[in-house]
Amino acid sequence: MVPITSRISMPYTLALFLSATLSIIPVHHAFHTPTAVTLSSASTASTRLSMINVFGGGELKEPQLPKDVKDAISKCRGAVQKGLENRISRMDVEMPVGANFGVENKKTSKNKRGNLSSLTGDDSESSLTLDKLDTSNRELARLFVEMFQPLGSSHICTVFNDEYLADQARERWSDDISAECNIVAIDRKGKRSRGGLVKTGNKGMQKKKKAMGFAAKIAAELEEGSDSGPFSLPKETEVALFVAPGPKELIAIERICNEVGMGTCVILLNARLSLIDKFVSDDARKLFLEEFEPIWSLSAAPQDEAPGCLMHRAYPGPWMLARKPKVGAPKTIAIKQGEKFSGEECKDAFGKVEISELERGTERLAENMANWFK
Repeated sequence: MVPITSRISMPYTLALFLSATLSIIPVHHAFHTPTAVTLSSASTASTRLSMINVFGGGELKEPQLPKDVKDAISKCRGAVQKGLENRISRMDVEMPVGANFGVENKKTSKNKRGNLSSLTGDDSESSLTLDKLDTSNRELARLFVEMFQPLGSSHICTVFNDEYLADQARERWSDDISAECNIVAIDRKGKRSRGGLVKTGNKGMQKKKKAMGFAAKIAAELEEGSDSGPFSLPKETEVALFVAPGPKELIAIERICNEVGMGTCVILLNARLSLIDKFVSDDARKLFLEEFEPIWSLSAAPQDEAPGCLMHRAYPGPWMLARKPKVGAPKTIAIKQGEKFSGEECKDAFGKVEISELERGTERLAENMANWFK
């Protein structure tokens, strides 16, 4: 099989191959790629922030938020393929916390949880739990595994944080030929139970730990519990999917990126990089915040600055800030070329939004009705 570097070096080959043969969901029109928006390089052009009509209407030239889960998955796939066309091999993908993709419970995906509310956290049926969070991350990984199936299962590696999460995926994906891939864990020293991580090994044989810095300590923990040295990807890996890695796992991912080079496509799924306050080094910060391209992002805006607002980007388009009213679909209030909206920019855009009396009345009515039925 030709290495992924060779495919990417041939114009559009891998992306066109994927678009011609893949179906991320069983819908004949699932591969719809939205019209690309021409971007100026962040280093050569200043960021553009513009206010647009809150109530829609007029010409639909601005990029649109996904209408529902199916639309979100389709557009996410299109953004990934566009990234492959442009030879991007470091991708960051972020979906809303606890999003329900309906992969493991297909009956559920056909009812009301199939709308955008299941992506944006508006599902009032039940609160978010750790199991639901793990399921959401696993379902997203499952969709990406199917996306890259034409490469061959031995060339796709899905990486979970620990063996408990990896085992959950192995169990659920075992009878699904469209989910075949290598499933591994960064932390291989034990399995997580309901009460936490169960570490294995003879305590009497454990060595005394020397005093060390934060980064060195975490790196040592990742290495000392493994069965055969530091974590590494299987040799034939062409696409590595890291599922919901935290600061601890990012240390291993940084090392892996340096080892495999740009010839291996590394995709972070729900890493939530913008929420990480401190990286272990300047090199790590540069890698994850500058070299990893935010290919797809749909998440809550800072709620203190822009309550009820969402942020969205689908590569190669601009960032969008949208207000989600209590009734109806989110409405875009600002777009920005270049980097993600800052908290101050969200606050400024939200402060300029004018809500009509009709909309205020509709929201008050919806809120009152919700209170009646509590």
